[in-house]
Amino acid sequence: MARILVTGGAGFIGSHVCEALLARGDELVVLDDFDDFYDPALKRRNAGLLKPARIVEGDIRDRALLARLFAEGRFEAVIHLAARAGVRPSLLDPLLYEDVNVRGTLALLEELKTRPQTRFVFASSSSVYGANDKLPYCETDDIRQPVSPYAATKRAGELLLQAVAPTYGFRIASLRFFTVYGPRQRPDLAIHAFTRKMVEGETLTLFGDGTQARDYTYCTDIVAGVLAALAWTETAPVGVEHFNLGGNRSVPTMVMVETIAQALGIAPSIEWAPMQPGDVQQTAADLTKSSRVLGYLPRTPFPEGVRKFVSWYREAYGRAD
Repeated sequence: MARILVTGGAGFIGSHVCEALLARGDELVVLDDFDDFYDPALKRRNAGLLKPARIVEGDIRDRALLARLFAEGRFEAVIHLAARAGVRPSLLDPLLYEDVNVRGTLALLEELKTRPQTRFVFASSSSVYGANDKLPYCETDDIRQPVSPYAATKRAGELLLQAVAPTYGFRIASLRFFTVYGPRQRPDLAIHAFTRKMVEGETLTLFGDGTQARDYTYCTDIVAGVLAALAWTETAPVGVEHFNLGGNRSVPTMVMVETIAQALGIAPSIEWAPMQPGDVQQTAADLTKSSRVLGYLPRTPFPEGVRKFVSWYREAYGRAD
């Protein structure tokens, strides 16, 4: 049993990670601010699934709160998932994204300065690769051209880790998530939003020409990667290592829509719009390093993952048809 702090633990990915940690007997403190980026009631519902974890409502930028939690918790590890998420919303309020994602991460690292034995897992993003024409994305690629404030804040977080880890003796795994989906997915994300619109008979707006593709990763595969990274930090050398966690297949937008439509048994209505600022044409994860070092292997094919999501959606929202 380990004592672990999970930031953002009431969110989509966080709640799945916490469930897995609790199932194996770890002692958790979940820190989440239940912000209004989307309906806080959804995150509170997630938090209700996480007994017997201690749920703390608060902000990762609150230095006094962090000091108290670290003093009380004597954490052996921190899994830092809390962030302002979303490429397009970051274009509207980049200062907020910088404050939460960069300063919030630094506030956690400040607490670790006197606790270098505390292992650290950081949730980064495939967005750090920017408009990289080289596919698949590899951890050693040049990533100096982010195309959104969100991507820039995630890369800034990675750079902070690299700056402080050698000085203070931290052992850190930085995980670049590729488009995570599954039960409890945020309502604003494509698979959830398109499912809702199809069920409610609304028209889907697709940006670009339908050939844009994403490396979709099912939530349980991401959880397996997070737990493997956490285990790796037990014997890792001092410093930071970056790992891609992807689904091992890029799915074009139209294939994604058709897969949802097939799972629902509904023919979608579609309208087209220009590609949006901050979007990239395709993402694809090179999993060579993650497989070799972490033993990471995604196991959920995209059609199966979509069927599981649709089943959850119908149960969660009372859609039996």
